[in-house]
This record gives sequence, structure tokens and C-alpha cells, in this order.
Amino acid sequence: MRQSLIHIRLHIPYNMISDTDKTAQAVSPRIVFMGTPEFACYCLQSLCEAGLPVCAVVTVPDKPVGRGQKVQASPVKTYAEAQGLPVLQPAKLKDPDFLAALAAFEADLFIVVAFRMLPKEVWNMPPLGTFNLHASLLPRYRGAAPIQRAIWNGETETGITTFLLDEHMDTGAILMQERMPITPDDNAGSLHDKLMTAGGPMVVATAKGLLEGRLNGRAQTEMPDNPTEAATALPVAPKIFKRDCYLDWRLPADRLLLQIRALSPYPAAIAWFSDPEKGISIPFKIFEARKDAMKRHNLLTTYQQGHFVTDGRHFLNIVCGAGESISITKLQIPGKKTLTIEAFLRGFCFPEAGSFFLPVE
Repeated sequence: MRQSLIHIRLHIPYNMISDTDKTAQAVSPRIVFMGTPEFACYCLQSLCEAGLPVCAVVTVPDKPVGRGQKVQASPVKTYAEAQGLPVLQPAKLKDPDFLAALAAFEADLFIVVAFRMLPKEVWNMPPLGTFNLHASLLPRYRGAAPIQRAIWNGETETGITTFLLDEHMDTGAILMQERMPITPDDNAGSLHDKLMTAGGPMVVATAKGLLEGRLNGRAQTEMPDNPTEAATALPVAPKIFKRDCYLDWRLPADRLLLQIRALSPYPAAIAWFSDPEKGISIPFKIFEARKDAMKRHNLLTTYQQGHFVTDGRHFLNIVCGAGESISITKLQIPGKKTLTIEAFLRGFCFPEAGSFFLPVE
């Protein structure tokens, strides 16, 4: 019976299948969803609540997390199992057993949100192709960290894009896009949540458009949409590494504040503090900061970059480049919870000779 329906599945759009043909409706069309974190989980939930025919889910293997190294399932797996959906968790995406299991679902469409780079053997499998939700306005900010990199570069606008996968990273035909402003108060966490909320409906709309045969992709252009950027390369979004998190106190305040916003709340900007009295260095995670009117105090003549000024109760200002300083307002040190600067200063006594520095690796 399954084989007799394949021709119908491939050539009759979803909205043209008769409601009375219950057998065909049960097996056609079919969607496999692939994703891992909360961002992807929200999109999967949106698909299920919209009644779209998700037949299986692919996510990462369970892994130990946190100090206790307790084995934990991904948010996508947790939600999928609650919905009674089959879950595949391949360690390797080219594993023959996984490919066979995936092919057995005979899906028309794969949807990928915040997962892994797929090999051609996977993304080329379904007849309608595989589309991805990306947190930028492609072709801008291709790569693993589009939210963080857009804030870090001082952008005032970003968005979301659905596009068909091809042989290269984030280069396939664009299906849908939506613009979104980046406000001065946004950090990576708040912008993530805004884009996630907009992403669910877009994934649903894209899936419906493809299943119903009324949505076509358009090729990405390498030309910036802003004429003033015509002579410059499009910005990209490479993965954030640990080294990228370190604050360099030679930079001016505005650059440091963008970095802090871009990395908050995860993985967090790191201000390394040297305590010469104890002979140790302490990584401070900085979640919030603001520009301080340091020039008003003419501190540059007294303090070098990386040195700090504090009253021990209400403020912690760190000298940086361009004759400026930033005022830390929320931070965390190893083994402690995140605190406001006032709460932190009540329990931490700075040594007089201490300073913040950029570690050499």
C-alpha cells in the first residue's frame, strides 16, 4: 500500500489531497525535523501545533552536562518524545544505519533549525529538499554565530531567513525573510528570544508553502543590499571560541560594550583579573556594563588600561582605550552566582595592586 501512494505523494500538493482520502493523508506528505536547542524546539512545537505532518525528529545524542555531569536529552528530544514522535540520535550523519533509518520515513521535506552541518546524503534525500532557518538576513552573516556577530559589529538590524540547503554553508536559495531591529538594550539572549518567536511562524509558513507547491526559492546575491557597502565584503558569522570572549582593555569603551552585549548571557565576555597578593588570576564573567564618564575624572593620567577604580560599595570602573572606562553592573566569578555590582562588592575585596589584563595564549 505504501508503494502505491508514492506517486501521489510526490506530485499532488498538500492542499489538494482530499480530506476523504484518510489513507493517503496518513502517509503523505511527511516532514522530518532536525534540531537541538530551545530555538529549534520552539520551531518544532510551532509545526506540531499548526498540524503539519512531522513524522520523525533527528537530534544529537544525550550528553552529560553541568558540574554533576548528569546525562541530559536535548530540548528537541524532550518535546518530541512528549508528542510521541520517533527520535533518531546519530553520532555520525553518514552512518549507513542512520541513513537507512532516515530513508525509511520516506519524508517529502526535511526542516533543519540549529542543528549540524548536513552531508549531501542527508539534505538531498527528500524530494522537496531540505530547508534551514537562519538567524540573519542572508547572505549577510553566514556562519555559526549570526546573533552574536551582528550585535558585536554594531548592527541596528538583523532578521531571519529560511533557505534551501546546498553544497555550501548558508548559500542556498532564499525562501522567506523577515527583518527585525536590534535595539541598544538587546544582548544575545534577548535578540535570540525575539528571533525565536518570529522563527516559529516562518518555519510553519515555509513548510506549508513548499508542501502546497506555491513557494519558490530565489538565488542569493553576493551584492550588499546597502549601496554604501558595495565596495566591502559581506559580514560573516564565524563560531565563537573561548579566546573571542576575552576583553582587551586597549579597545575603546563602545567596542567593549558591544562585545559584552554580544556574548551575554552565553558564553559571556571574560575580564581576567590579576591578584598579585595571592598570585592568582580570576576570570570575571561580565554580563552587563555601561560607559562611564571617565574623562570627567581625568583618570587616564593616573591609571593605565586595565586598572580599576571602585568605592568598594557601588561601582567598579575599568580603564580602557581612547581615554575611557566602562562601569561593570552585572558579573560572576567562578563558583558563585551572577550578581549585581553592589551585591558583588559586598563580598569581594579588591587588592590595591590588582588589575585586569588580556591573557597571552
